[in-house]
Amino acid sequence: MKMRKDSKIYIAGHSGLVGSAIQENLKAKGYSNIITRTHKQLDLINQNAVELFFKTEKPEYVFLAAAKVGGIHANNKYRADFIYENLMIQNNVIHQSYLHNVKKLLFLGSTCIYPKEAKQPIKEECLLTDTLEYTNEPYAIAKIAGIKMCESYNLQYNTNFISVMPTNLYGPNDNFSLEKSHVLPALIRKIYLAKLLSDSNLDKVLRDTKLDSIEEAKDMLEAKGVTKDSVEIWGSGKPRREFLWSKDMADACVFIMENRDFKDTISKDTKEEIKNTHINIGTGEDITIKELAEKIKQVIGFEGELRYNTEKHDGTLQKLTDVSKLNELGWKHKMKLEDGIKKIFEWYVEHES
Repeated sequence: MKMRKDSKIYIAGHSGLVGSAIQENLKAKGYSNIITRTHKQLDLINQNAVELFFKTEKPEYVFLAAAKVGGIHANNKYRADFIYENLMIQNNVIHQSYLHNVKKLLFLGSTCIYPKEAKQPIKEECLLTDTLEYTNEPYAIAKIAGIKMCESYNLQYNTNFISVMPTNLYGPNDNFSLEKSHVLPALIRKIYLAKLLSDSNLDKVLRDTKLDSIEEAKDMLEAKGVTKDSVEIWGSGKPRREFLWSKDMADACVFIMENRDFKDTISKDTKEEIKNTHINIGTGEDITIKELAEKIKQVIGFEGELRYNTEKHDGTLQKLTDVSKLNELGWKHKMKLEDGIKKIFEWYVEHES
């Protein structure tokens, strides 16, 4: 069922990296009836609040982009928070979408759902074939549950819920926290701060760190591995990662919502067991963390040293998605990584620092 320009569309998680990109894409394409709620206005963990929202607003289409997200450190440290909050959010939104006859829902997960030793590039049918990476296991299990929930509701209730698994995303409204962000925004901020220190641009250091004295800022940054001469990077730098510009991801999501249904995600080879209906969203291209850091260093103009702390966990050595299913459905990425790094760095300097 095709969305109309005046269809009532709810974006859960509209203020984050993923949701804001989807909202911008929809508006650019002329969709005029978009519903959003901040976390303060609607706590998606609260079952009664979500039920009341769906009963009152009656959205026709739902983009489920709300989630608790973070990098290796956050995923490993806040294991209970990651599994509980993500399960509650998706359970509430998916179930209420069924109860209130939502025409189509798009659930966004992550490629961390795949086994740690998955054969590269990773095809959708690799799901649940081996052991997960331990550091993000709670988050991955929550997202796998979301995939299976959408799949099961489709099979039992004839709903039209589609699951997509984006690779590592970056773009406007990303999280640049030195403790809880993903690798690309974390590297951008660390290397930028090291560049500011090396240039003795101390006013900008204070503005970025929001601390009262430069001594306090330097102490905090040194504890995070950032000085005027060097930047510490966790791990060996050898793991390979795939990165997708958030606006490309949003374009893929809107394309699928506009043009494809659950039936289109079922393999033509399927005879009895309908599974692995989710869709990878990525570029099909990857890069080592070391190569990524060098590219960021070049864009920012930092001339100091990049030090690799091999006592820290590397995580999965490679996570490259096979995007042939997405390409066959009619969509391919546009943004090159080098251009995307320049764009997100410029965005950070303008909006955050």
